[in-house]
Amino acid sequence: MTYIVTALKPEAQAFVDYYKLTKSKLDSYTLFSNEQIKLIISGVGVENSRLATQTLIEYFDIDHEDVCMNVGVCAASRNYKIGTLIECGAVLYEDIKYIFDIEKPSINCVTKEISSPIYDRVDMESYGFYDAVIHNRAIKKFHIFKVVSDHFEPHKVTKEQAKSLLFNQIKTINKLIEEF
Repeated sequence: MTYIVTALKPEAQAFVDYYKLTKSKLDSYTLFSNEQIKLIISGVGVENSRLATQTLIEYFDIDHEDVCMNVGVCAASRNYKIGTLIECGAVLYEDIKYIFDIEKPSINCVTKEISSPIYDRVDMESYGFYDAVIHNRAIKKFHIFKVVSDHFEPHKVTKEQAKSLLFNQIKTINKLIEEF
């Protein structure tokens, strides 16, 4: 089974459309699922991501064969083209770096939108997801995938753009997971 945590409905919608997921509820969250995928929409921010991820973990019997993913859009410096997929190997949060794959780039997780390129890559949920999965011994396979949506211009990203950017990377994400 693959478990996916997204912050926003447009991010989720790419997977809903691609995999023909069905909508339901899980506690106070919107859940989309089929026989192979469970996707939960967390809302923006570290705490929302942590709580949604914990809800998935508590409700479903996740084991070492399952894959857990945090997938969404991020801001990045102009070194990255819009639409670039980044598989993160570390999260920097509150000046602490949490490394889980030294061969992959890190992402800075922040608590509010940033409109200037003070970091190379930034999102608002990765640490919450990481914190929830790392404390569950059964979870052995987890990934953080971010697609560059803007160059620190968050108000320019439309819902349709976010959905489209993620939809365009679903096959690549699947291939990366299969290689793991």
